[in-house]
Amino acid sequence: MTFQDLGISKQLQYAIDDLGFVTPTPIQEQAFSVVRSGKDVVGIAQTGTGKTFAYMLPILQELKFSKQQHPRVLVLVPTRELVIQVVDEINKLSEYINNRVLGVYGGTNINTQKRAILQGQDIIVATPGRLYDLALSNALKLKSIQKLVIDEVDVMLDLGFRFQLMNIFDVLPERRQNVLFSATMTEDVNDLIYDFFKNPTKISVAVSGTPLDNIQQISYNIPNFFTKVNLLNHLLKDKQVFNKVLIFVAFKRTADLLFKHLEEVFGSETCVIHSNKTQNYRIRSIKQFDEGNNRILVATDVMARGLDFEEVSHVINFDTPDFPENYMHRIGRTGRAEKEGKTMLFSTEKEQEAKLAIEALMSYTIPVEELPEEVEISKLLTEDERPKEDREQSKNRTQLEYVPGPAFHEKSEKNSKVNLGGSYRREIAKKYKKPKTRGDKNYNKRNKKK
Repeated sequence: MTFQDLGISKQLQYAIDDLGFVTPTPIQEQAFSVVRSGKDVVGIAQTGTGKTFAYMLPILQELKFSKQQHPRVLVLVPTRELVIQVVDEINKLSEYINNRVLGVYGGTNINTQKRAILQGQDIIVATPGRLYDLALSNALKLKSIQKLVIDEVDVMLDLGFRFQLMNIFDVLPERRQNVLFSATMTEDVNDLIYDFFKNPTKISVAVSGTPLDNIQQISYNIPNFFTKVNLLNHLLKDKQVFNKVLIFVAFKRTADLLFKHLEEVFGSETCVIHSNKTQNYRIRSIKQFDEGNNRILVATDVMARGLDFEEVSHVINFDTPDFPENYMHRIGRTGRAEKEGKTMLFSTEKEQEAKLAIEALMSYTIPVEELPEEVEISKLLTEDERPKEDREQSKNRTQLEYVPGPAFHEKSEKNSKVNLGGSYRREIAKKYKKPKTRGDKNYNKRNKKK
Protein backbone atom coordinates (compact mmCIF):
# COMPACT_ATOMS: atom_id res chain seq x y z
CA MET A 1 0.00 0.00 0.00
CA THR A 2 1.11 3.55 -0.79
CA PHE A 3 -0.02 6.83 0.75
CA GLN A 4 -2.19 7.40 -2.33
CA ASP A 5 -4.08 4.19 -1.50
CA LEU A 6 -5.06 5.70 1.86
CA GLY A 7 -7.10 8.32 0.04
CA ILE A 8 -5.34 11.36 1.46
CA SER A 9 -6.00 14.80 0.01
CA LYS A 10 -3.92 16.25 -2.82
CA GLN A 11 -2.40 18.85 -0.50
CA LEU A 12 -1.20 16.18 1.93
CA GLN A 13 0.04 14.03 -0.94
CA TYR A 14 2.12 16.93 -2.28
CA ALA A 15 3.74 17.30 1.16
CA ILE A 16 4.38 13.55 1.41
CA ASP A 17 5.97 13.58 -2.06
CA ASP A 18 8.22 16.49 -1.06
CA LEU A 19 9.39 14.47 1.95
CA GLY A 20 10.18 11.50 -0.27
CA PHE A 21 7.84 9.04 1.45
CA VAL A 22 6.01 6.44 -0.63
CA THR A 23 4.87 3.63 1.66
CA PRO A 24 3.18 4.19 5.04
CA THR A 25 4.46 2.29 8.06
CA PRO A 26 2.10 -0.34 9.57
CA ILE A 27 0.92 2.00 12.34
CA GLN A 28 0.27 4.79 9.82
CA GLU A 29 -1.67 2.44 7.57
CA GLN A 30 -3.82 0.95 10.34
CA ALA A 31 -4.47 4.20 12.22
CA PHE A 32 -5.50 6.40 9.29
CA SER A 33 -9.12 5.29 8.81
CA VAL A 34 -9.75 4.74 12.55
CA VAL A 35 -8.50 8.18 13.65
CA ARG A 36 -10.31 9.78 10.72
CA SER A 37 -13.60 8.17 11.81
CA GLY A 38 -13.65 10.23 15.00
CA LYS A 39 -13.58 7.27 17.41
CA ASP A 40 -11.35 7.15 20.47
CA VAL A 41 -8.09 5.42 19.54
CA VAL A 42 -5.27 3.78 21.47
CA GLY A 43 -2.21 3.09 19.33
CA ILE A 44 0.66 0.92 20.58
CA ALA A 45 3.66 0.78 18.29
CA GLN A 46 7.39 0.48 18.64
CA THR A 47 9.30 3.72 18.77
CA GLY A 48 10.66 4.84 15.41
CA THR A 49 7.64 3.64 13.41
CA GLY A 50 6.19 7.07 12.56
CA LYS A 51 3.53 7.57 15.25
CA THR A 52 3.44 11.37 14.74
CA PHE A 53 2.38 11.02 11.11
CA ALA A 54 0.01 8.20 12.11
CA TYR A 55 -2.20 10.57 14.09
CA MET A 56 -1.52 13.85 12.26
CA LEU A 57 -2.29 12.69 8.70
CA PRO A 58 -5.94 11.79 9.41
CA ILE A 59 -6.42 14.82 11.69
CA LEU A 60 -5.11 17.22 9.03
CA GLN A 61 -7.23 15.44 6.42
CA GLU A 62 -10.39 16.37 8.38
CA LEU A 63 -9.27 19.81 9.63
CA LYS A 64 -11.14 22.32 7.52
CA PHE A 65 -10.11 25.94 7.11
CA SER A 66 -11.46 28.18 9.85
CA LYS A 67 -10.94 31.73 11.08
CA GLN A 68 -11.98 30.98 14.66
CA GLN A 69 -9.57 32.18 17.31
CA HIS A 70 -9.49 29.22 19.67
CA PRO A 71 -7.77 25.91 18.79
CA ARG A 72 -9.62 22.76 17.67
CA VAL A 73 -6.77 20.24 18.08
CA LEU A 74 -4.63 19.74 21.18
CA VAL A 75 -1.50 17.56 21.19
CA LEU A 76 0.13 16.84 24.57
CA VAL A 77 3.73 15.63 24.76
CA PRO A 78 6.06 15.21 27.76
CA THR A 79 9.07 17.41 26.91
CA ARG A 80 9.89 20.77 25.34
CA GLU A 81 12.13 19.12 22.77
CA LEU A 82 9.27 16.90 21.65
CA VAL A 83 6.97 19.94 21.33
CA ILE A 84 9.47 21.51 18.91
CA GLN A 85 9.80 18.27 16.94
CA VAL A 86 6.04 17.66 16.62
CA VAL A 87 5.41 21.26 15.53
CA ASP A 88 8.12 20.82 12.89
CA GLU A 89 6.49 17.58 11.64
CA ILE A 90 3.06 19.23 11.45
CA ASN A 91 4.52 22.15 9.51
CA LYS A 92 6.08 19.73 7.02
CA LEU A 93 2.71 18.08 6.41
CA SER A 94 0.96 21.48 6.25
CA GLU A 95 3.11 22.89 3.48
CA TYR A 96 0.09 23.11 1.14
CA ILE A 97 -2.58 23.57 3.83
CA ASN A 98 -3.63 26.83 5.43
CA ASN A 99 -3.58 26.13 9.17
CA ARG A 100 -2.04 27.68 12.27
CA VAL A 101 0.19 25.66 14.62
CA LEU A 102 1.72 26.79 17.91
CA GLY A 103 4.00 25.00 20.36
CA VAL A 104 3.91 26.03 24.04
CA TYR A 105 6.17 24.81 26.85
CA GLY A 106 7.72 25.99 30.10
CA GLY A 107 11.04 27.77 30.46
CA THR A 108 10.05 30.55 28.05
CA ASN A 109 8.08 33.79 28.41
CA ILE A 110 4.42 32.91 28.96
CA ASN A 111 3.27 36.39 27.86
CA THR A 112 4.77 35.84 24.40
CA GLN A 113 2.78 32.60 24.14
CA LYS A 114 -0.40 34.35 25.31
CA ARG A 115 -0.06 36.93 22.54
CA ALA A 116 0.49 34.19 19.95
CA ILE A 117 -2.66 32.37 21.15
CA LEU A 118 -4.73 35.57 20.92
CA GLN A 119 -3.76 35.86 17.25
CA GLY A 120 -5.70 32.64 16.62
CA GLN A 121 -4.51 29.01 16.38
CA ASP A 122 -5.88 25.77 14.95
CA ILE A 123 -3.48 23.30 16.59
CA ILE A 124 -1.73 23.62 19.95
CA VAL A 125 1.19 21.32 20.80
CA ALA A 126 2.05 21.59 24.48
CA THR A 127 3.60 20.17 27.61
CA PRO A 128 0.94 19.61 30.32
CA GLY A 129 2.33 22.07 32.86
CA ARG A 130 2.49 25.12 30.57
CA LEU A 131 -0.84 24.27 28.94
CA TYR A 132 -2.57 24.22 32.32
CA ASP A 133 -0.97 27.56 33.26
CA LEU A 134 -2.32 29.12 30.03
CA ALA A 135 -5.77 27.64 30.65
CA LEU A 136 -5.86 29.01 34.22
CA SER A 137 -4.94 32.49 32.98
CA ASN A 138 -7.89 32.37 30.52
CA ALA A 139 -5.51 33.11 27.64
CA LEU A 140 -6.32 29.69 26.18
CA LYS A 141 -9.93 28.51 25.84
CA LEU A 142 -10.07 24.70 25.70
CA LYS A 143 -13.83 24.34 25.24
CA SER A 144 -13.31 24.55 21.49
CA ILE A 145 -11.07 21.44 21.41
CA GLN A 146 -12.49 18.71 19.19
CA LYS A 147 -9.54 16.31 19.16
CA LEU A 148 -7.11 15.51 21.99
CA VAL A 149 -3.89 13.62 21.23
CA ILE A 150 -1.65 12.35 24.03
CA ASP A 151 1.72 11.25 22.67
CA GLU A 152 4.27 9.30 24.77
CA VAL A 153 1.68 9.07 27.54
CA ASP A 154 3.71 6.54 29.56
CA VAL A 155 6.53 9.10 29.85
CA MET A 156 4.10 11.76 31.07
CA LEU A 157 2.88 9.47 33.82
CA ASP A 158 6.47 8.53 34.74
CA LEU A 159 7.34 12.22 35.02
CA GLY A 160 4.47 12.87 37.42
CA PHE A 161 2.15 14.65 34.99
CA ARG A 162 -0.93 12.65 36.04
CA PHE A 163 -2.24 15.51 38.22
CA GLN A 164 -1.93 18.05 35.39
CA LEU A 165 -3.59 15.63 32.95
CA MET A 166 -6.57 15.19 35.28
CA ASN A 167 -6.97 18.96 35.56
CA ILE A 168 -6.74 19.39 31.79
CA PHE A 169 -9.42 16.71 31.23
CA ASP A 170 -11.72 18.65 33.59
CA VAL A 171 -11.64 21.80 31.44
CA LEU A 172 -11.93 20.02 28.07
CA PRO A 173 -15.35 19.48 26.47
CA GLU A 174 -16.85 16.04 27.10
CA ARG A 175 -17.65 15.53 23.42
CA ARG A 176 -14.22 15.16 21.87
CA GLN A 177 -12.10 12.53 20.19
CA ASN A 178 -9.30 11.07 22.31
CA VAL A 179 -6.21 9.67 20.61
CA LEU A 180 -3.45 8.07 22.65
CA PHE A 181 -0.14 6.82 21.27
CA SER A 182 2.64 5.07 23.14
CA ALA A 183 5.45 2.59 22.61
CA THR A 184 4.67 0.66 25.81
CA MET A 185 1.51 -0.29 27.65
CA THR A 186 1.72 -0.02 31.44
CA GLU A 187 -0.85 -0.36 34.24
CA ASP A 188 -0.96 3.43 34.65
CA VAL A 189 -1.73 3.85 30.95
CA ASN A 190 -4.48 1.22 31.20
CA ASP A 191 -6.02 3.06 34.16
CA LEU A 192 -6.00 6.34 32.21
CA ILE A 193 -7.73 4.71 29.23
CA TYR A 194 -10.36 3.08 31.48
CA ASP A 195 -11.16 6.37 33.25
CA PHE A 196 -11.34 8.80 30.31
CA PHE A 197 -11.76 6.94 27.01
CA LYS A 198 -15.06 5.76 25.55
CA ASN A 199 -14.81 2.28 24.00
CA PRO A 200 -11.51 3.04 22.27
CA THR A 201 -10.34 1.13 19.22
CA LYS A 202 -6.97 -0.42 20.00
CA ILE A 203 -4.28 -0.67 17.35
CA SER A 204 -1.27 -2.73 18.36
CA VAL A 205 1.34 -3.09 15.65
CA ALA A 206 3.74 -4.98 17.91
CA VAL A 207 3.52 -6.44 21.38
CA SER A 208 4.89 -4.03 23.99
CA GLY A 209 8.52 -4.95 24.50
CA THR A 210 9.12 -6.55 21.11
CA PRO A 211 12.42 -5.32 19.63
CA LEU A 212 12.56 -4.08 16.09
CA ASP A 213 13.73 -6.82 13.72
CA ASN A 214 16.13 -4.47 11.96
CA ILE A 215 18.10 -3.60 15.14
CA GLN A 216 21.16 -5.69 15.95
CA GLN A 217 21.76 -5.95 19.70
CA ILE A 218 24.92 -6.94 21.55
CA SER A 219 26.07 -6.53 25.16
CA TYR A 220 29.28 -6.34 27.21
CA ASN A 221 29.78 -7.40 30.82
CA ILE A 222 32.06 -4.75 32.29
CA PRO A 223 33.43 -4.49 35.86
CA ASN A 224 33.13 -0.72 36.48
CA PHE A 225 32.47 2.81 35.23
CA PHE A 226 35.98 3.65 34.05
CA THR A 227 36.35 0.38 32.16
CA LYS A 228 33.13 1.33 30.38
CA VAL A 229 34.79 4.64 29.49
CA ASN A 230 37.86 2.79 28.16
CA LEU A 231 35.68 0.53 25.99
CA LEU A 232 33.72 3.51 24.72
CA ASN A 233 36.89 5.38 23.76
CA HIS A 234 38.16 2.27 21.96
CA LEU A 235 34.95 1.85 19.95
CA LEU A 236 34.44 5.51 19.07
CA LYS A 237 37.89 5.81 17.52
CA ASP A 238 36.44 4.06 14.47
CA LYS A 239 34.72 7.11 13.00
CA GLN A 240 33.54 5.37 9.84
CA VAL A 241 31.58 2.68 11.68
CA PHE A 242 30.51 4.81 14.66
CA ASN A 243 29.55 7.83 12.57
CA LYS A 244 26.51 8.99 14.60
CA VAL A 245 26.30 7.66 18.15
CA LEU A 246 23.67 8.29 20.82
CA ILE A 247 24.83 7.33 24.33
CA PHE A 248 22.27 6.89 27.10
CA VAL A 249 23.02 7.28 30.80
CA ALA A 250 20.73 7.06 33.82
CA PHE A 251 21.54 10.30 35.66
CA LYS A 252 22.45 13.91 34.92
CA ARG A 253 25.66 13.74 36.95
CA THR A 254 26.71 10.61 35.03
CA ALA A 255 26.04 12.46 31.77
CA ASP A 256 28.28 15.36 32.84
CA LEU A 257 31.06 13.06 34.04
CA LEU A 258 31.02 10.92 30.91
CA PHE A 259 30.90 14.01 28.69
CA LYS A 260 33.97 15.39 30.47
CA HIS A 261 35.97 12.21 29.78
CA LEU A 262 34.80 11.89 26.16
CA GLU A 263 35.51 15.56 25.46
CA GLU A 264 39.13 15.05 26.56
CA VAL A 265 39.54 12.49 23.75
CA PHE A 266 37.10 13.60 21.03
CA GLY A 267 36.79 17.34 21.68
CA SER A 268 34.08 19.15 19.74
CA GLU A 269 32.72 15.90 18.30
CA THR A 270 30.84 15.40 21.58
CA CYS A 271 27.76 17.13 23.02
CA VAL A 272 25.41 16.47 25.95
CA ILE A 273 21.76 17.11 26.90
CA HIS A 274 19.91 16.76 30.19
CA SER A 275 17.31 18.74 32.11
CA ASN A 276 19.84 20.93 33.98
CA LYS A 277 21.05 22.43 30.71
CA THR A 278 19.42 25.63 29.47
CA GLN A 279 16.76 25.38 26.79
CA ASN A 280 18.95 27.08 24.17
CA TYR A 281 21.86 24.75 25.00
CA ARG A 282 19.64 21.68 24.64
CA ILE A 283 18.10 22.81 21.36
CA ARG A 284 21.55 23.64 19.98
CA SER A 285 22.98 20.24 21.01
CA ILE A 286 20.05 18.39 19.44
CA LYS A 287 20.34 20.37 16.21
CA GLN A 288 24.11 19.93 15.94
CA PHE A 289 23.85 16.19 16.51
CA ASP A 290 20.92 15.75 14.12
CA GLU A 291 22.69 17.71 11.38
CA GLY A 292 25.93 15.76 11.86
CA ASN A 293 28.04 18.58 13.29
CA ASN A 294 28.52 16.52 16.46
CA ARG A 295 29.17 12.79 16.08
CA ILE A 296 28.49 11.80 19.69
CA LEU A 297 25.53 12.81 21.91
CA VAL A 298 25.34 11.89 25.60
CA ALA A 299 21.75 12.04 26.89
CA THR A 300 19.47 11.02 29.73
CA ASP A 301 16.30 9.01 29.03
CA VAL A 302 13.84 11.85 29.44
CA MET A 303 15.67 14.25 27.15
CA ALA A 304 15.91 11.89 24.18
CA ARG A 305 12.50 10.27 24.63
CA GLY A 306 10.49 10.52 21.43
CA LEU A 307 13.08 12.59 19.57
CA ASP A 308 13.55 11.60 15.95
CA PHE A 309 17.22 11.65 14.93
CA GLU A 310 18.05 10.70 11.38
CA GLU A 311 20.44 7.84 10.61
CA VAL A 312 21.81 7.12 14.10
CA SER A 313 24.38 4.38 13.49
CA HIS A 314 24.58 3.16 17.11
CA VAL A 315 22.72 3.51 20.38
CA ILE A 316 24.98 2.70 23.34
CA ASN A 317 23.40 2.01 26.71
CA PHE A 318 26.24 3.13 28.97
CA ASP A 319 24.02 2.38 31.98
CA THR A 320 21.59 -0.54 32.07
CA PRO A 321 18.17 1.04 32.71
CA ASP A 322 16.24 -0.07 35.80
CA PHE A 323 12.97 -0.08 33.85
CA PRO A 324 13.08 -2.45 30.86
CA GLU A 325 10.62 -0.28 28.90
CA ASN A 326 13.24 2.48 28.88
CA TYR A 327 15.61 0.14 27.07
CA MET A 328 13.00 -0.28 24.32
CA HIS A 329 12.69 3.47 23.91
CA ARG A 330 16.47 3.89 23.85
CA ILE A 331 17.19 1.35 21.13
CA GLY A 332 14.32 2.73 19.06
CA ARG A 333 16.42 5.83 18.35
CA THR A 334 18.32 3.78 15.75
CA GLY A 335 16.94 1.62 12.97
CA ARG A 336 14.20 4.14 12.27
CA ALA A 337 12.00 4.03 9.18
CA GLU A 338 12.96 0.36 8.65
CA LYS A 339 16.68 1.11 8.30
CA GLU A 340 19.36 -1.05 9.89
CA GLY A 341 20.45 -0.09 13.39
CA LYS A 342 22.90 -1.33 16.03
CA THR A 343 22.77 -1.13 19.82
CA MET A 344 25.14 -2.01 22.66
CA LEU A 345 24.37 -2.62 26.33
CA PHE A 346 27.08 -2.10 28.99
CA SER A 347 26.35 -3.94 32.25
CA THR A 348 28.26 -4.26 35.50
CA GLU A 349 27.67 -7.11 37.94
CA LYS A 350 25.16 -4.98 39.87
CA GLU A 351 23.25 -4.29 36.63
CA GLN A 352 22.79 -7.94 35.65
CA GLU A 353 19.38 -8.17 37.31
CA ALA A 354 18.12 -5.18 35.29
CA LYS A 355 19.53 -6.79 32.15
CA LEU A 356 17.61 -10.01 32.85
CA ALA A 357 14.40 -7.97 33.22
CA ILE A 358 15.02 -6.40 29.79
CA GLU A 359 15.57 -9.81 28.21
CA ALA A 360 12.43 -11.15 29.88
CA LEU A 361 10.37 -8.26 28.48
CA MET A 362 11.68 -8.87 24.97
CA SER A 363 11.70 -12.68 25.24
CA TYR A 364 15.17 -12.40 23.75
CA THR A 365 18.66 -13.02 25.12
CA ILE A 366 21.08 -10.28 24.10
CA PRO A 367 24.36 -11.82 22.81
CA VAL A 368 27.41 -11.11 24.99
CA GLU A 369 30.65 -10.01 23.35
CA GLU A 370 34.12 -10.37 24.89
CA LEU A 371 35.98 -7.18 25.77
CA PRO A 372 38.62 -6.35 23.14
CA GLU A 373 42.18 -7.08 24.29
CA GLU A 374 43.12 -3.44 23.76
CA VAL A 375 40.65 -2.25 26.41
CA GLU A 376 42.29 -1.72 29.78
CA ILE A 377 40.44 -3.01 32.86
CA SER A 378 40.48 0.03 35.14
CA LYS A 379 41.12 -0.34 38.86
CA LEU A 380 39.84 3.18 39.47
CA LEU A 381 36.38 3.20 41.05
CA THR A 382 33.73 5.86 41.34
CA GLU A 383 32.54 6.83 44.78
CA ASP A 384 29.35 4.80 44.28
CA GLU A 385 31.39 1.72 43.36
CA ARG A 386 33.72 1.83 46.37
CA PRO A 387 32.92 -0.19 49.51
CA LYS A 388 30.76 1.79 51.91
CA GLU A 389 33.46 2.10 54.55
CA ASP A 390 35.76 3.82 52.01
CA ARG A 391 33.23 6.40 50.84
CA GLU A 392 33.12 10.04 51.81
CA GLN A 393 30.22 10.80 54.10
CA SER A 394 29.36 14.17 52.56
CA LYS A 395 25.85 14.22 51.04
CA ASN A 396 26.65 17.34 49.01
CA ARG A 397 28.92 15.59 46.53
CA THR A 398 27.90 16.23 42.92
CA GLN A 399 30.53 14.20 41.08
CA LEU A 400 30.89 10.45 40.85
CA GLU A 401 34.65 10.33 41.30
CA TYR A 402 35.95 9.27 44.69
CA VAL A 403 37.91 12.05 46.36
CA PRO A 404 39.75 10.94 49.54
CA GLY A 405 39.33 13.13 52.61
CA PRO A 406 42.18 14.72 54.59
CA ALA A 407 44.39 12.50 56.77
CA PHE A 408 43.28 12.13 60.40
CA HIS A 409 45.20 14.25 62.91
CA GLU A 410 44.80 15.49 66.45
CA LYS A 411 43.32 18.93 66.94
CA SER A 412 45.77 21.70 67.60
CA GLU A 413 46.00 23.14 71.13
CA LYS A 414 44.19 26.27 69.99
CA ASN A 415 41.23 24.32 68.51
CA SER A 416 41.05 21.97 71.49
CA LYS A 417 40.02 24.69 73.93
CA VAL A 418 36.55 24.53 75.41
CA ASN A 419 34.30 27.54 74.97
CA LEU A 420 33.69 28.87 78.48
CA GLY A 421 31.45 31.73 77.46
CA GLY A 422 33.94 34.56 76.83
CA SER A 423 36.71 36.09 79.01
CA TYR A 424 34.72 39.26 79.85
CA ARG A 425 31.99 37.33 81.65
CA ARG A 426 34.48 35.23 83.58
CA GLU A 427 36.44 38.28 84.78
CA ILE A 428 33.29 40.13 85.90
CA ALA A 429 32.13 37.04 87.81
CA LYS A 430 35.47 36.83 89.67
CA LYS A 431 35.49 40.55 90.53
CA TYR A 432 31.94 41.08 91.72
CA LYS A 433 30.80 37.60 92.58
CA LYS A 434 27.08 36.87 92.40
CA PRO A 435 24.76 39.47 94.04
CA LYS A 436 22.24 38.17 96.55
CA THR A 437 19.52 40.35 95.00
CA ARG A 438 19.47 41.21 91.30
CA GLY A 439 18.68 44.89 91.57
CA ASP A 440 20.40 45.95 94.80
CA LYS A 441 23.30 48.01 93.40
CA ASN A 442 24.06 49.52 96.82
CA TYR A 443 24.50 46.05 98.30
CA ASN A 444 26.98 45.21 95.57
CA LYS A 445 28.97 48.40 96.23
CA ARG A 446 29.06 47.82 100.00
CA ASN A 447 30.15 44.25 99.48
CA LYS A 448 32.95 45.42 97.19
CA LYS A 449 34.33 47.87 99.89
CA LYS A 450 34.50 45.11 102.48
